[in-house]
Order: sequence, then structure tokens, then C-alpha cells
Amino acid sequence: MNNDISKQFYNYLWAYILVALSGCLGNVVDGIIVGNLTSEDGVSAINLSKPVNQLIFTLHLLINAGAGMLVGYAIGQGDFVRARGLFTSALTFSTSIGVVLAVMGGILLPDETTHLLCNNQQILPLARDYLQVLLLGNPAFILMWGLSTMVGVNGQPKLVSIAVIIDNTVNLLLDIVFIKYFDWGIAGSSIATVVGHLIGISILSLHWLKPEHRRLKFVWRESNFHILPIITKIVSQGAPLAIASICLTLLLLFANTTVLSTMGRTGIFAFAVCMNLLQVYNLFISGTCQTLQSLGTIQVGKGDADNLHLVIRKGFCFITIAMIVTCIFVWIDPQFVAILFGATTPEMITETDKALRIFTISFIPFSYIYVLMIVYKLYSQHHMALFISFTLSLAVIPILWIMAQVAPEMLWFSYLVAYLVEIMLIAMLHKITRSKFSLMTKSPL
Repeated sequence: MNNDISKQFYNYLWAYILVALSGCLGNVVDGIIVGNLTSEDGVSAINLSKPVNQLIFTLHLLINAGAGMLVGYAIGQGDFVRARGLFTSALTFSTSIGVVLAVMGGILLPDETTHLLCNNQQILPLARDYLQVLLLGNPAFILMWGLSTMVGVNGQPKLVSIAVIIDNTVNLLLDIVFIKYFDWGIAGSSIATVVGHLIGISILSLHWLKPEHRRLKFVWRESNFHILPIITKIVSQGAPLAIASICLTLLLLFANTTVLSTMGRTGIFAFAVCMNLLQVYNLFISGTCQTLQSLGTIQVGKGDADNLHLVIRKGFCFITIAMIVTCIFVWIDPQFVAILFGATTPEMITETDKALRIFTISFIPFSYIYVLMIVYKLYSQHHMALFISFTLSLAVIPILWIMAQVAPEMLWFSYLVAYLVEIMLIAMLHKITRSKFSLMTKSPL
């Protein structure tokens, strides 16, 4: 049984790591290509647009990721009527919201949206071009992430892997074609990402060609299918993850503004490169968390505490190895990373070098805290999961503000200090509330 769970764990893990590439590698590749084919300000423009990308991802977490956990539990119980209702409600609701965002932000209010994120006149036009395409194409982002979650939970993570590999390969190739040969500038990188996602969606649709996979499908009328209670349950389940993402959106807005006003164009470029480094960490964090949600909730549905413990141990083991390897790579040659993103002046290379060395350490406690939030959720410790969701990003804001006012030369240490403080707060609250990692007899989901 242990060998079977181990095999399933790695099948899900690598599939979800590749799924995470859809959400974050596009940004990293865009940053590298834009930085080299346009300018350093192009990298900054992409970073200034990230709060919107994070907001779109929040919708996925709130609806599709939350529904994915519930679908996994329903499949574990063999209740495919409920699984179909959850599947239909989640994808319909999330994609509809994405369409509304596309119309409002991408068609009606692109200039106003851009001005909320950027006040630097040199960077503003680039941010506007990138952001408008991002908003127009956001339904494809949401649907790609949502289908990836559902197809993986429904037992075909390898198809997810194939879809994401092709998605990102197309994105990478079209980035170069659209920017260099079509001369579409920074907007070309957004267009390439959207096209890649549309192709990925087409590939994921092949999942339903096999009759055994049609147990999970769109249904509009079925017994026990009441959309409002289902949406309420989905949103409730995805709330901790979404709250963490919303807080991260607020942090990105505040941090971008603070760094730009405190350290200027040099600082915002260094910060943009560090945020791209976080995208690399997020590959491993997202892959681990999605695996815990999908495979872990199935074990919860079965009431199998031993296999659930095994899945969690493997998750923490993997994230530890991934962080060590990433840290070593960055510390060996941080200047290579800076130059990779298009840094050309000694000032920008030196500042980015300094920031990268500090941030790569800061992301270690961040990774553990995020995975721990999922563990609390699996064990129905909702109060602890919500606490982590709120503080994961919001704890950084006051420390970042204090550093900017009192010791701006120490600004890059703000994240590390905040995460270490949060770990202590989590330990204290865990002890005070007497939280326990044990399965409940009644469904915690």
C-alpha cells in the first residue's frame, strides 16, 4: 500500500508542478525575454502588473482549487453525482467572473487599471500594453488552471503534464516570434501566454474521450444538484487559499509602491527579479500543495490516516530538497540571474545581487508556512488555516513600511523578518488552541 501511495504521490506531484508552470513560468519567461529583447523597464512593467495576475489566480484558488478538494473527497466516497455538480458549478462560475474582468479591465477601463499599479511615466506605457492583454485573456488562464485541477483529481495527471508542457513550449516560442519578428513589443509576451493556454485547454478536453472519465462531466440538471449551496460550499473550502492570495495581492501592490518610491528604477528592477525567483519557488510550493489537496483529500474521504500522514511527510521532504537546490543555485552566481533578466548597468547588477541573496533565504520559511496551511486544512483546523492565510502576506506590510522609514538600506530583509515572526506566532497559537493533527470521524470538508 505504501509503494502504491508513493507512486501516486509522485505522479500527482510532477503533474502539478508542470501545471504550476502555466501560472508562473509564463511570467518568468516573459521577464527574461522582455528584459533582453526590449529593456530593463519591461521587466519592471511585468512585475508591476503582477497584482492583477495574482488577483486572477485568487479566483482560481477560491473556486476551482476549493472545488478540487471537494471533488477529490466525493470521488474518494464514490459520490459522482456530487462530484459532477461541484465540477460544473466551479468551472462555470470561475470562467464567468473571468469574462466580467476581461470586459471591465481589458476593454472599458485599461488606462484606469494601469494607473492604479504604476505612477512612473517611463514604465507606464509598457505596463499598460502588457496588462490589457493579460486582462483580456484571463478567462483562458482561469479555465486552464481549473481544468488542470479537475483532470488531475479525476485520475489523469499525465494528461495534465502533457497539456502544460505543450502550453509552455508554445508560449516560449511565440514569445520570441511575437516580440522579435512581429514587433508587438511587451504585449506580444502576454499574447503568447494566452495562445499557449488555449492550446492547453484543447488538449485537456481530450480527457473526456475515455468513457471511464465521463463520470466527472458538465451537468445542468441532476438530482441533488443545487447550484447556490454548492457554490457556497466551494467558496468556503477555497477561502483560506484565496485569502492568502488576496493578501499577497495587497502585499505586491504595497511592496511595488514602497520599493519604487524608496529605491527608484534600480530597486524596482531588483525587486522584479526577486519576485521572478519566487515564481520558481512557487513551482514547488504549488505542486506540493496541489498534491496534498488532491491525493490527501482522497485519503481523508477514505478515512485512511496512515496514508494521509505518508503523503504529508513526502510533501515536506520534497519541498525541503527543492528549496535547498534552488538556494544553492542562486547563491553560486546571483549575477547570472540578474544578467539573465537583462540587467546591463553595474548599479542594477550589484543591487540585484544583494537582493537575491537575501530573498532566496526569505522564501524558505515562506514555503514551509504555505504548505503547513494546507496541512491544517486537511485536518479540519480551519482557524489555524485562516490565521496563516491572513498573516502570510499581511505580516510583511508593517515591517516593510518600518524598514523603509527607519532603515531603507535594510529593506530587503523585511520579508525574512516577517516570516520568522509569523512562524513564532503560529507555534504560539497552535499551543494556545491545542490544535491536533488527527482525522475527524465526520467529513472535515
